[in-house]
Amino acid sequence: MNAIEVSGVSKRYGSVQALNDVSFSVGEGEVFGLIGPDGAGKTTMFRILCTLLLPDKGTATVEGFDTVTQMKDIRRWVGYMPGRFSLYQDLTVRENLEFFATLFGTTVEEGYDSIRAIYSQIERFQDRRAGALSGGMKQKLALSCALVHQPKVLFLDEPTTGVDPVSRKEFWEMLSMLKERGITIVASTPYLDEVRCCQRVAFFDKGVVRGIDTPDVILDRFAGIFNPPPINRTTPHSPLKEEEHVIEVSHLVKAFGSFHAVDDISFSVKRGEIFGFLGANGAGKTTAMHMLTGLNQPTSGTGTVVGFDIRTEHEQIKKHIGYMSQKFSLYEDLTVAENIRLFAGIYGMESKAIARKTDELLQRLQFADHRDDLVSSLPLGWKQKLAFSVSIFHEPGVVFLDEPTGGVDPATRRQFWELIYDAAARGITVFVTTHYMDEAEYCDRISIMVDGKISVIGTPDELKHRFRQPDMDHVFTYLARQAVRT
Repeated sequence: MNAIEVSGVSKRYGSVQALNDVSFSVGEGEVFGLIGPDGAGKTTMFRILCTLLLPDKGTATVEGFDTVTQMKDIRRWVGYMPGRFSLYQDLTVRENLEFFATLFGTTVEEGYDSIRAIYSQIERFQDRRAGALSGGMKQKLALSCALVHQPKVLFLDEPTTGVDPVSRKEFWEMLSMLKERGITIVASTPYLDEVRCCQRVAFFDKGVVRGIDTPDVILDRFAGIFNPPPINRTTPHSPLKEEEHVIEVSHLVKAFGSFHAVDDISFSVKRGEIFGFLGANGAGKTTAMHMLTGLNQPTSGTGTVVGFDIRTEHEQIKKHIGYMSQKFSLYEDLTVAENIRLFAGIYGMESKAIARKTDELLQRLQFADHRDDLVSSLPLGWKQKLAFSVSIFHEPGVVFLDEPTGGVDPATRRQFWELIYDAAARGITVFVTTHYMDEAEYCDRISIMVDGKISVIGTPDELKHRFRQPDMDHVFTYLARQAVRT
């Protein structure tokens, strides 16, 4: 018997055809993947199956219940983790779990056996606010909340976006355990190693299912999207790299009470260099970046960014750097051109220069026909390319990129990195954090933080040779598993 049957489902939002005559089935106890580029219709499909949206045409059943006429029956038997964590950040671990148990008319005690293996790993932090958890711990809590009512089907919409490689591996090990209990799992993911953990996958593209088969067959058939050719970086590095340090840090410490989030780190970054700043969730990367960008003050140690002291000249630093976060830094209700003009004005650029450079930028990005489109209407990949371009519009000395490609498909990520290479060739230093280890290979040098300290620093080839590992994913996993602090 199939756990899920989808037949001829279509869904339109105004002029956008999100789903067009989609059909597929998922067997009982199967791990089934929904994969495809940004804007392909995967999230819309999840919401229809979870009874959060009604289809315009077609039918869908979950555990034999119709998603339109038998919503309440379906909601009793499914668990759902949306793309953005569904936790309440100001509630504690225990309060979140109790809240979700109450929603489904059960109790934590009644459902404890179904979540014991997962929840027991974070139970000792039950009084900690969810907002204070690391990415990996949030995953475990969100999964526990989705399982507390003992569902038969689990829907996971990119549940590991923004989570480090080690925590992602642990998450899929937990899913394997759930599969052994007979739970049907439907998941979407941009990570190819996770795609390969599925038994079958459906490839969505522009609202249409282009193919359904095993992961290897689909990834090979659509290699242009999932495995684009590597970037050949032919632009020579800036000769100034060898002479000018744009970032210098010496014995930097940031303590919160007795806890040292950043614990005595020292490094330097040259002009025009692409510097990868890696580490597992909770290793201290974000805290370090906040100090370098003037958002937080160090407890001790020294540092300069583009020649300005991070202790005393943080306002000057903010004027001479660019910044882009994974949580997206543009205003959704402004147009493309309005966003460019706003941020250029904040950086003190003159009107004539803004107008000229805006035209040049839109032509370069092939956005000229979309200058008056609201940012909210753009695909995620377009938004990220625009956000990066806006962050360096004023030609800063350094641009800080905090997981800029989280949740983006491989082909779009490749286009994004071409923009990074172009910026570095113009002498802009790129300081980037990422959880995609193929992106780590694109960096000139990499540091990896473990327990608040920089464990290693060097080029990708140096690190792979030093630790005798075949790629950066293995290097990262080897070092991150040596962490001892929680």
